[in-house]
Amino acid sequence: MSTSLDADSCAAAQAHPNIALIKYWGKRDLPLNLPVVGSLSITLDTLWTRTSVRFGNDLLTDRLSLNGREDAKQLRKVSACLDLLRARAGTEARAEVVSHNNFPTGAGLASSASGFAALVVAADAALGLGLPQGTLSEFARRGSGSASRSIFGGYVEWALGERPDGEDSVARPILDAQAWPLRVAVAITSTAEKAIGSTEGMNRTADTSPYQRAWIDTQEADLAEARAAIVARDFERLADISEFSCLKMHALAMAAKPGLLYWNAATMAAMHAVRALRASGVPVFFTIDAGPQVKAICLPSAAVQVAAALREVPGVLKVLETGLGGPAKLIPVTEAEAA
Repeated sequence: MSTSLDADSCAAAQAHPNIALIKYWGKRDLPLNLPVVGSLSITLDTLWTRTSVRFGNDLLTDRLSLNGREDAKQLRKVSACLDLLRARAGTEARAEVVSHNNFPTGAGLASSASGFAALVVAADAALGLGLPQGTLSEFARRGSGSASRSIFGGYVEWALGERPDGEDSVARPILDAQAWPLRVAVAITSTAEKAIGSTEGMNRTADTSPYQRAWIDTQEADLAEARAAIVARDFERLADISEFSCLKMHALAMAAKPGLLYWNAATMAAMHAVRALRASGVPVFFTIDAGPQVKAICLPSAAVQVAAALREVPGVLKVLETGLGGPAKLIPVTEAEAA
């Protein structure tokens, strides 16, 4: 039986985007956002989404403000995600959601991952549910697949899972950020939203790419290699498997009909710059998600040199420097509103 709230209930949370080293590309169940492969990521630090959620009996519909603007497309996804938490709380109260990113939105920097992770953590607190992190990861996944990983910090793996209801397709931490504090330089080559979103791109790839089966069949070996590299703190081993997974994902997408080209000229130039640095002995490697931004992961000793080299690449608009971040967490509502 549904109930109403006695009064306004509000909470706020901050979550960080993550970048996959072993890529997630493809869904076996669209409504549940269940992947066709497992994936492994690192959570970033200085990039964040801050989201406040207020449930109130005065609200007739859900509302969403994203970076100061109403967003009807995202509101549908946000409402569907909130419905999961409302069902647990036994309420039909609508919510007012205010969210801000301090980095480009919808441009291949995992803003949906941090966005839905912050949303479920804030809504969980506002409704007084106190759900465990595994359940929050599951609910975040329903909003955006990679959001399951942004519930956690450091090095995180999202399990493929076997259950048809998806309850076992959740993320888990592998290693804390402080245990192996790598640095990341993000080369921003465009601030525009990508023309083909990730879900549409995944569906096209699954339907038309001749490499889909090979992608699925080789993923477990890639995950095992990356896990072993992280546990051993073996940078070269992690670099090799991460670049391999990145290029394999983009080859898979490029072979779709019509092919998906997420890169631009500056993306290519930045990749070559990173390869040149690595060939000269600098401990760095690249990865790229479904977008044109290049993420260069390096040891802390190389961070200044890597960022400087990327700033010299023609077409790179700016370079964001960050370390590895922690899990999604509650913050004061005033802090979220001031973002």
